Amino acid sequence: MQQVDFTTLTAACAELQAGWIPGRLEKVYQRDRFTITLCLRTLQGRGWLTLAWHPQAARICLADPPPRLPDTFTFSDQLRHQLNGLALVGIQFIAPWERVLDLQFARRPGDPILWHLYVEIMGKYSNVILTDDKNIIVTAAHQVSSQQSSVRPIQTGQPYEHPPALLGDLPSLSESQERWQERVSLVPGALKRQLLKSYRGLSPALVRSMIQTADLDPNQSTDTLKTEDWQRLFQRWQEWLWALENWGQVVGAGFTDNVLEKTDNLTKPALVGEDGGDKEVNRLQPGWTEDGYNVLGWGVIKPAANVQFLLHHYYTDQLNRQEFSRLHNQLTQKVNNFLARSRSKALGFEQRLQQSEQADEYRQQADLLMAHLQDWQPGMNQITVLDFETNQPLTISLDPDKNAVQNAQALYKRHQKLKRARLAVVPLLQEVQAEVEYLEQVEASLIQIDRYTTPEDLQALQEIREELIGQGYLDVRDQRSRDVTEASEPYRYRTPSGFELLIGRNNRQNDQLTFRTAGDYDLWFHTQEIAGSHVLLRLDPGAVADEADLQFAADLAAHYSRGRQSDTVPVVYTEPKYVYKPKGAKPGMAIYKREQILWGRPQQAEHYQTADISG
Repeated sequence: MQQVDFTTLTAACAELQAGWIPGRLEKVYQRDRFTITLCLRTLQGRGWLTLAWHPQAARICLADPPPRLPDTFTFSDQLRHQLNGLALVGIQFIAPWERVLDLQFARRPGDPILWHLYVEIMGKYSNVILTDDKNIIVTAAHQVSSQQSSVRPIQTGQPYEHPPALLGDLPSLSESQERWQERVSLVPGALKRQLLKSYRGLSPALVRSMIQTADLDPNQSTDTLKTEDWQRLFQRWQEWLWALENWGQVVGAGFTDNVLEKTDNLTKPALVGEDGGDKEVNRLQPGWTEDGYNVLGWGVIKPAANVQFLLHHYYTDQLNRQEFSRLHNQLTQKVNNFLARSRSKALGFEQRLQQSEQADEYRQQADLLMAHLQDWQPGMNQITVLDFETNQPLTISLDPDKNAVQNAQALYKRHQKLKRARLAVVPLLQEVQAEVEYLEQVEASLIQIDRYTTPEDLQALQEIREELIGQGYLDVRDQRSRDVTEASEPYRYRTPSGFELLIGRNNRQNDQLTFRTAGDYDLWFHTQEIAGSHVLLRLDPGAVADEADLQFAADLAAHYSRGRQSDTVPVVYTEPKYVYKPKGAKPGMAIYKREQILWGRPQQAEHYQTADISG
């Protein structure tokens, strides 16, 4: 994950200064243990400023409003107590080339500063620290004791100290190409590494994009560069430094009322070369690159409206991917463990039932033994008698220490015991079989949501987690996932005739589609005796689905099931009024009648993916 560097922080700060200073602080809300949002109101409108000290995704940017869920964090409560109602009157860097911002709060613009909120964007050392006007620490997102760090402890009641200064020379726009080239090439080595070693304020992502934009290889040795190579790279170097020095002016010239809305592309003034001619310039257009993002326009393959929009969506997406991967692995492992345990229990019950099937044989043997008492001799360990029904010889094992009547009584007792066991085991087996069926349904949902593509995927996964908590399979105290803010939506397709087809992503959606969304004219599809999604073909009154529509739905029902690796899968369809949920059944479980059968082709359904209209 690309981290916010000094260049990105400068761009984000310039946009915030241009549009959100001064701003009245109305609310403080902590989303999670690494993210807090400040609700600011200006003359232009209202927005939520995100401050994050996540070790991989520390940032400051405008973001979406927080969810309407209780905020139980102490840090946000302390900020609310001190800052609510005050005005954010300034955002400044505490020192040149330092990734630390000072958010200054006062009663109104022009009044003395009452509070400083320091936002330190420094990778795993990131932090947010509140101090009073005398720079005494009042609270911090992450307190650091003297045992944890003897260099810079962070404790309430202690004076706030700046982070240790970075090493390396300071880049300067006035530095000549000769001096710059001499410094970078003093010791031959990889171009990317030499730039990072020679100057402060650079990040690996920035240097890589700078070199690639100059049509050079980041791993190319400095002693292999030609004169024109150095010139192109130095031009990019100066463009970068010009942007850092003039970002506020450039953003201010093109700023709109809402920085989350699209702004016009801003072109920086031409740099004047040594020969008096204009150097090539590029637009300061933030956007996504092949392996991250860039705020200077270098290597951008998808532009963003502005830096705020870029940072919010990039890091939200990256964190969602991390959370999705963690949660998917956890749920898959849990469900697999429960499935293995339930299948083992079912196997044990089935074996006990097989044993109980011998109950009638023991009763028959007891009856035969009682009918042939005269044939018994003391000390016998077996006796052979004629079967009443078949008239064939039947050998009965005996206990030599017991007489014939006692042996018969033992056989009768064994018959009664096995008969009672059958009555007890049958409901237990049915219960564990229902549990296996349910867990297989959950497993099928997890298999379908196998990778993150949109926030809907994470929401659907979080709903599965909440469902498993509700069913008692997960302990809510062990869950560290972010709360579900809103319900996810099913997959949506269009059939060849243009009818809408809805497919549940999880059991919550399956129940929603089958028992709430389905109308009188719709058709309901599901794989026959195979765990899978509920599929609903929406039909208008009087509309009739043709064979192509039915096959389309059957193919997708087969694809979104545990039989997706097969060539063909039996799929049933019926009217929703013939689909029922048994009393006390788990989520996603249903029974049906008056069904018809089609053969779905899960492999063929892969070609239907482009018809997805869920976005």
